[in-house]
Amino acid sequence: MKRRTFTKLTGLSAIAISTTGFVKFNGESYVGDCETTTDILGPFYRPNSPVRDNLVVEGLSGDLVELSGVVRHKDCTTPYKNAKIELWHCSADEVYDNETDEYRYRGTSHCDADGKYSFMTQMPVPYDVGDGTIRPAHFHMMVSAPGYQSLVTQIYFSGDPHIETDASASLAEAKNRILDVGQEDGMLKVFFECNMSERLKASYDSLSKIIGRYKNDRTGKMKELFERNGLLWMKNEVFGIRFDYVGNNAFEYAGLAEGMYRKLKFNFNGNATKLQFMALEEDGVKRDESYTKY
Repeated sequence: MKRRTFTKLTGLSAIAISTTGFVKFNGESYVGDCETTTDILGPFYRPNSPVRDNLVVEGLSGDLVELSGVVRHKDCTTPYKNAKIELWHCSADEVYDNETDEYRYRGTSHCDADGKYSFMTQMPVPYDVGDGTIRPAHFHMMVSAPGYQSLVTQIYFSGDPHIETDASASLAEAKNRILDVGQEDGMLKVFFECNMSERLKASYDSLSKIIGRYKNDRTGKMKELFERNGLLWMKNEVFGIRFDYVGNNAFEYAGLAEGMYRKLKFNFNGNATKLQFMALEEDGVKRDESYTKY
């Protein structure tokens, strides 16, 4: 399925999120927060991609590229051994493989003892999201390491003319993820190093009390919540969107532009678990819907 087609069908938008580092005094000198910034998960994440570091699809076009790098702990110095790296991207004809058992251009690998990882694949291309807006070429990555919040991010490429008009890639917080593309022995080379960060997470026991299916008290429409890797997700047509715990029985989707929001608030009333879904969408429409666990 081409991304533009899927976006039209689901109404999902491509709006970026990011984290901002701050300069702070450590008692001796001023140092910068080196946390790697995040980006939208996108609607095409598929879990359980094959464990492999060679994603090249024989017979399909696309320049060969090696993506390599290092994953480090929050101190931005110590390598993280065996961190899990999930990589996915579109093909040269703008297609994400959302359905086949081949999991084309999708793979999972792990860092070595020095925190290093490497993938061999074919370069993605820019594509139309469905309304004439062109997203720059990019890799999607999810880095999972026990003790840290999973890092969801995107990698862009220097010189792409679509970066300056892209809602995600054009943000100042994305500048360290716009990477030079080198070349060696006829192969393109991209290097990306990232640093993990701690996040507030709900316990698994807490999540187990709220995952499940919920029915809209007015319309009967259903929503399904599930847990993966210690995080709360809401099911969509491909896999789901992630909500982060923000305290006080509330979760928030962090993938929206400033001023917009999607929030989940849970209330426990006897044997019933109630969900309040609140949102301010891109078109300015506010939603405040009540659901009961089914």
